[in-house]
Amino acid sequence: MKVLALDTSNQALAVALVENGQIQADMTLAIKKNHSISLMPTIDFLMQSVGWQPTDLERIVVAQGPGSYTGLRIGVATAKTLAYTLGIDLVGISSLQALVPREITGLVVPVIDARRNHVYAGFYENGQSVKSDTYLSFDSLLEEVRGYECVTFVGEVTAFMEQIAASLPEAHYQVTLPSAVQLALDGEVAQISELMPFEPRYLKRVEAEENWLKEHEEIARESYIKRV
Repeated sequence: MKVLALDTSNQALAVALVENGQIQADMTLAIKKNHSISLMPTIDFLMQSVGWQPTDLERIVVAQGPGSYTGLRIGVATAKTLAYTLGIDLVGISSLQALVPREITGLVVPVIDARRNHVYAGFYENGQSVKSDTYLSFDSLLEEVRGYECVTFVGEVTAFMEQIAASLPEAHYQVTLPSAVQLALDGEVAQISELMPFEPRYLKRVEAEENWLKEHEEIARESYIKRV
């Protein structure tokens, strides 16, 4: 199976081509770029490098969220368009799962910085999710994992290193970038998504919606999008 995997959920852009579990091409751009401009040229470059045509692809795997609202929309829209146009499978994988190195033992907690000392966090053991991805304050996350014997924080941990060291000195941490290769490998065996209703998994409302709801509590149960 020829698989194209892509992740534009945050600052890094990651794209990979995998065939039957074997890496054919892989590129990660760690610098902040406009993913809407960089994504398709990156895909085209890798496809040409390995001699694949778009019609060779059999599955598209995309980081479905959580993460940057704009980044997720770019990735999901591109993946859906390619899957629909080519008539092939579409699979969504957690953006947090793509941050988890498979060689780390114990509880692995991938985090994405959501600003204001909040994070998107996942909980993994042996590469498998043991609890649903969530959005919470980093203080709450530290309390939630306090009882575990071996904990490693991965992903966007730079801003939280001092808090980890102060609160859980026995815990480990490691900065990791999203792996499009791991996305592809996980996507090869994951359940196929329904194409038309496929959407990003944000886990929280956009800030503009939250502010609007605070100012309009009397109609907070109505759809923000509908009212606007």
